[in-house]
Amino acid sequence: MSKILVIEDEAAIRRVLKKILSEESDTYSVEEAEDGLAGMEKIKEEDYDLVLCDIKMPKMDGVEVLEATKKIKPETPFVMISGHGDLETAVTTMKMGAFDYISKPPDLNRLLNTVRIALDRKELVTENKRLKKKVSKNYEMIGDSKAIGQIKEMIEKVAPTEARVLITGENGTGKELVAHWLHQKSERSNGPMIEVNCAAIPSELIESELFGHVKGAFTSANKDRAGKFEAANGGTIFLDEIGDMSLPAQAKVLRALQENKIQRVGSDKDIKVNVRVIAATNKDLKKEIEDKKFREDLYHRLAVILIQVPQLNERREDIPLLVTHFTTKITQEQGVPSKPFSEEALQLLKEYDWTGNIRELRNVVERLIILGSEKIEKKDVQLFASK
Repeated sequence: MSKILVIEDEAAIRRVLKKILSEESDTYSVEEAEDGLAGMEKIKEEDYDLVLCDIKMPKMDGVEVLEATKKIKPETPFVMISGHGDLETAVTTMKMGAFDYISKPPDLNRLLNTVRIALDRKELVTENKRLKKKVSKNYEMIGDSKAIGQIKEMIEKVAPTEARVLITGENGTGKELVAHWLHQKSERSNGPMIEVNCAAIPSELIESELFGHVKGAFTSANKDRAGKFEAANGGTIFLDEIGDMSLPAQAKVLRALQENKIQRVGSDKDIKVNVRVIAATNKDLKKEIEDKKFREDLYHRLAVILIQVPQLNERREDIPLLVTHFTTKITQEQGVPSKPFSEEALQLLKEYDWTGNIRELRNVVERLIILGSEKIEKKDVQLFASK
């Protein structure tokens, strides 16, 4: 049921609008307010999917109602109702965030079409928010250990800034989770988050992947193609395993960080980019610098903030929480019943040598859920978690 509020001081127009909307669909629930002040009180008390608001009203005009609502419920869509002399003001309200305006007397088809589109857009915004929350849960950082608490605290401080971050840690420790949290808690969270696994891309293709290419730049370049930096414009680019990037590509990344512009492979035309860079590596970059495999100037550009992600063996107290988290996810994904873990089973998992870190723990939990007893006991862990 879509809740619509009609704010209009002319009783006749108010009744007509309510009648038209109520007859149009039995999914519309229409309420009335006789002036801006009364409408504002209703908006404070209720959440509306759409507000139809007259511009010229006593006590509080439509512009004031729109402005006040945007401060407390910014996602509430407004359609302004304008008289003959209010068209200029109606256009101004759209710049303030109103969805559209309709003129008096309202044209039936235009009114209904505007209402439908506004409600569809509201539904889309709500769905996008729901999906974003769902995506966020996919990158949830689980743990109450001191080490994880320190990382979360650092993310809260660093994320709202534009500072570049270098995340270090062994494979499987969850470096990508830290990167996603940094993006989602940043001012760029509405922009794209583009991931590039530098270790998975051949050295001869990494520059094209990052910066794009123009047609004819190399044998298989049969058309112009944008790179990851352009795709991340206005958002964040996550350069995972940057220690595996070739030196020529490192030089181009350095230029992009210094000048906020790139060049596609085969072109000398500069393209401006506005990108926050987060990088991660499982390598000791200072040793890589000594071995002439990584540029020292690029390291200092990237490592404004350093975040070290601990091994799972260094945060064993988080294992029961992680087991519960993985059990919930795996049973949902696999469509199988959940299985409780005994205290003895959890204790044995806490004593295990997790050389593969969190990734290995997840695999073991999945194996136990699929192959273990109805209640996971110590014997199940001994059988299915052994190397």
